[in-house]
Amino acid sequence: MADLINLNKARKLRDRKRHTLDAAEQRIRHGRSKQQKQLEASVAAALQRKLDGIRRAPDEAFDE
Repeated sequence: MADLINLNKARKLRDRKRHTLDAAEQRIRHGRSKQQKQLEASVAAALQRKLDGIRRAPDEAFDE
């Protein structure tokens, strides 16, 4: 016969694990120094500029 489980306890355990994972992710995301945040922002801005530089305008696609 199968073991009986308390669904409330199973739900609370699942939520507790999910909360722990979310908390770890938030610590990684927000637990950075000002220099690290500035570096990440400058890398993202450089990548965006690069993408904007190689993007073709819609009317250029049909000029060929």
